[in-house]
Amino acid sequence: MMQRAPLSRRGLLTRTVALGGLVAVPGLLTACSRTEPGSGSVAGDGDLLAKLRDQGFVRVGFAGEAPYGYKDGNELAGEAPTLHREIFKALGIKELRPTLTDFKSLIPGLMADRFDVVSAGMAITPERCAKVIFSEPEFVSPTALMVRKGNPAQLSDLASCAGKDVTVGVLTAAVEAGYARAAGVGDGRIKSLSKQQDGLDALVAGRIDAFALTGISLRWLARTNEGADVEVLDPFLPEVDGRKQYSPGGAVFRKSATTLRDAFNGELKKITGDTDRYVDLIGKYGFTANEVPPATLRTVDLCKA
Repeated sequence: MMQRAPLSRRGLLTRTVALGGLVAVPGLLTACSRTEPGSGSVAGDGDLLAKLRDQGFVRVGFAGEAPYGYKDGNELAGEAPTLHREIFKALGIKELRPTLTDFKSLIPGLMADRFDVVSAGMAITPERCAKVIFSEPEFVSPTALMVRKGNPAQLSDLASCAGKDVTVGVLTAAVEAGYARAAGVGDGRIKSLSKQQDGLDALVAGRIDAFALTGISLRWLARTNEGADVEVLDPFLPEVDGRKQYSPGGAVFRKSATTLRDAFNGELKKITGDTDRYVDLIGKYGFTANEVPPATLRTVDLCKA
């Protein structure tokens, strides 16, 4: 998936980015008629769980980011959809109906009622908590660097990047940009990239010297680009204001959908409390016992500014 500063694992939803995302969301203006005046909450969210059970499906937004949430052929796959399918099935909701959108448009799309849940492994941050509500953490994932094979700049973490004349690639709207700044990397040496593959391609082409992302994402990227002249370094925990960043992620709901969120949490706890079941469900996406969130890691604490 978070303390202060950077926004989520795809995380920098600053005011400017958020407004840009709102403009880009189709149907946003017409969706306003379905909200409670002055609240931004979709009317009827208090009965959302009952509605979803009656209709038999839940609309989920995802960003096409493996291994968190993506399409494998015609099948919705990845960590979040796999866990969410299991949870919603236990809640009496059999089907996930997916909507693919840019990561930066997930929260605006949720608030505009384009979908009911964000199923994308989104990191839990105070900035996002001001707009939406999160489930308890589904996973934790330390940060890592992808570098060219042989690690020519002899990097190890973002602090090592700050002390050298290197360019660090990060995904647009992701927390890693904030982590890099907190480590002392100047803005002029941070390059934003739209997709994971863009990061690997920029690295191979020499346009960046390191690509920062969660270790899980980078291992998956290397696996799907077998033969690329890159390697993934050992994961590390970035620090922001002296606090280690575990990058926990979770499901995202509108603020008014507390009944649905609470029911979701009840089923999620059964999975994260059973390591064997957790790994059995999402181990194929690179999640191990090390990614199981500790019971002491709570969303209410992660949301504190």
